[in-house]
Amino acid sequence: MAATLLDLKAARLLPSGEVEDQDDLAVLEARDLLFARLLQYRAYKQISAWFADRMAAEALVRSRPGGLEDQFRRLLPEVTIPGGPARLAKLAERAFTREAEQQMPLSQLHLPQISVAAQAGIIAARMRAARTLTFRALTQDATRLECVARFLALLELFRQAQVSFEQLSPLGELTIRWTGQESGEIEISDEFDLPAVQDNQERTPEPNE
Repeated sequence: MAATLLDLKAARLLPSGEVEDQDDLAVLEARDLLFARLLQYRAYKQISAWFADRMAAEALVRSRPGGLEDQFRRLLPEVTIPGGPARLAKLAERAFTREAEQQMPLSQLHLPQISVAAQAGIIAARMRAARTLTFRALTQDATRLECVARFLALLELFRQAQVSFEQLSPLGELTIRWTGQESGEIEISDEFDLPAVQDNQERTPEPNE
């Protein structure tokens, strides 16, 4: 038996090899063919079992036709468009009419400049007369830009010890008291009144460069 198997193996590995018994080679080929068919049968059996499970699960599903049943379809109200053709024409005209292009306002680019030094003079005159004022009372007649300028002027006056602040709670009412001179002009820094320098302005070269 061992000699027969060795002879068959040599015949497969060496094309020029000779097989003593051709019947043994035929038996071996038949065995290989049977093994391949058994593998195919196993695969088909597994696939058929999967199909059986899916068909059993889908058998419980029932489809429903689309749309409403007749008993509910009769309850739907009729579609009516009020106004008639004239109203439809107006709606179509409004839908297809191109809206006018909106113009971007440029008024905010040409607002008048507010002098912080001038607002400091107004604050000094009012504080000398009243001695104590709230920031709300000090800016009740001011525009938004004037309110900002007066706040900057107050900071400059506080830095010069001309006024003192009192605020009892965070975000509460700000009380201002005058602690400066009773007369005389108020001189503050003019850094807020200088014109803005454009970022793209070229730097002037120094003489020694």
